[in-house]
Amino acid sequence: MASNNIKCLPPLVFFIVATILCLPTARGQLTADFYDHVCPEALPKIKEIVQQAIAQEARIGASLLRIHFHDCFVNGCDGSVLLDDIPGVFTGEKTARPNFQSLRPQAFALIDQIKATVDEVCYGTVVSCADILAVAARDSIVTLGGPSYEVLLGRRDARTASLNDANNDIPSPFSDLSQLLQNFQQHGLTLQDLVVLSGGHTIGLARCTVFRNRTYNDNNIDQNFAVHLQGICPQTVGVGDNNTAPLDFTSTQVDTNYYKILLEKKGLLHSDQELFKGDGSESSDLVQHFANNPNEFAEAFGVSMIKMGNLEPLTGDNGEIRNNCRRVNN
Repeated sequence: MASNNIKCLPPLVFFIVATILCLPTARGQLTADFYDHVCPEALPKIKEIVQQAIAQEARIGASLLRIHFHDCFVNGCDGSVLLDDIPGVFTGEKTARPNFQSLRPQAFALIDQIKATVDEVCYGTVVSCADILAVAARDSIVTLGGPSYEVLLGRRDARTASLNDANNDIPSPFSDLSQLLQNFQQHGLTLQDLVVLSGGHTIGLARCTVFRNRTYNDNNIDQNFAVHLQGICPQTVGVGDNNTAPLDFTSTQVDTNYYKILLEKKGLLHSDQELFKGDGSESSDLVQHFANNPNEFAEAFGVSMIKMGNLEPLTGDNGEIRNNCRRVNN
């Protein structure tokens, strides 16, 4: 009887009712097929837009990966990093020390484009901004030659953000190994996750401000490499701050060259080189292993990305599905 009533509804009303009936039910767990029925076009559309963007500027892939990483490390993968400030309510995470001039405006604009397009093909607000970040990061990795992995979906979006937590919870490029490991362990991640996820620095660039101190003060650095960096990044603070250097010498290709340069003491960031000191430590052994075993790195990277992507997601009735990734719903 109910089925016959639905069939008799006008076309537009029928579509709305059918869409509501197909919406994912509230669940406490992420699943790979979360959007398969309600909007099967969503994931292919995200992939298409990411591929087009990378074809225009390969660096944008690294920027999308970085946003996802910085989102997950601050109160879980909830899209809070995308929120603009709301005066009198909260100051968002975009101006936090690890994010300001590190997370690029072009990447935020691309997320806006993806959100608008996905909402259009889904005929409504179905896919969360947090899920868009997770899928766009994976598609960036694949487009730049890296491994594919199954992204678990069903995250909902936070209704708040925290400048303070962003300042304190995102790993610093100036940290030593013990500080990095403590940070990762506080997020439920292991030493192997630390070494593997740091391999995301196989793509992208870094500003002079985050490698200046290493260039002029670190001992664990190849001297010819240091001289090269000094030509890019003057020692005087405020001079050349926005000059950039690649995180490894194939910065638009996902590979294991990141680990190979660490073996040569040519890591761009202090935190990168901390992973390898050639002292027989577990982290040094892992760097050596992944440098020589690209297939094992590819497999491990997918596992650690899924693990990171599952950090404290909002599911079920928690949070919301934002209409605009920059603002909470009214």
